[in-house]
Amino acid sequence: MLTTRIGPYEVGDGQPLLLLCGPDVIESEELTLRAARAVKELADRHGLRLVFKCSFDKANRTSLSSFRGPGLEEGLRVLAKVKSETGLPVLTDVHEPAQAARVAEVADVLQVPAFLCRQTDLLVACARTGRAVNVKKGQFVAPRDMRHALGKLRESGNPSVLLTERGACFGYNNLVVDMRSLAIMRGLGVPVCFDATHSVQLPSAAEGTTGGQREFVRPLARAAVAAGVDALFLEVHEDPSKALCDGPNSLDFAELDLLLGEVTAIRRALGAG
Repeated sequence: MLTTRIGPYEVGDGQPLLLLCGPDVIESEELTLRAARAVKELADRHGLRLVFKCSFDKANRTSLSSFRGPGLEEGLRVLAKVKSETGLPVLTDVHEPAQAARVAEVADVLQVPAFLCRQTDLLVACARTGRAVNVKKGQFVAPRDMRHALGKLRESGNPSVLLTERGACFGYNNLVVDMRSLAIMRGLGVPVCFDATHSVQLPSAAEGTTGGQREFVRPLARAAVAAGVDALFLEVHEDPSKALCDGPNSLDFAELDLLLGEVTAIRRALGAG
């Protein structure tokens, strides 16, 4: 059986689909709490287990003037409040080795961003916290080569690993998803997740910001669930047109509701529950 523990949940063979979902970045305490409550309600409605995700810092923005978030301490304060008020486990990004232990005091899952998936010191620091680690596959990395990131985490004593597909570079300002990558990474002996919202990004294509093609989120997510992923990563915002980061590829709550209905129906059709 291929299973691992991600936060409070067993993920993998025979387990229900896990949802990693929330806004791209913490814009304010109020917006983040509203989003957490709304996503929890939708996850409960569709019978899905949920880890709430939100970043305290977006360190790889296209422009120096782009919104990055409230920073480490304020961001962790907000995420701690989300946990206390909703009971949800939380996930957030870690960008530097020195952040890992502090983030692990609050977050149930530490996430290594795609651009940093080869950074040995960061992977080792995250592994040593004992928290589950979600590693985004770099846009420049072949899926089979994620065995090296996986090896660094396991050799550092952490078996609780999830690998996430989020698209691969395809020419300039574009990403493409090769669904074979999901099976290839799962063949490494680890559960896999599909990031349906970052996979439709158009990197640096919007005059100093990253664009996106939201209309492709649902078909790609449906395809990934049909292909047998263990988890689904989705970014959501109450008004994507006003989001301070990644609005063009974020869903609103009505779109999320529709998609969750579709993917749960696909799981039932496959006999996966």
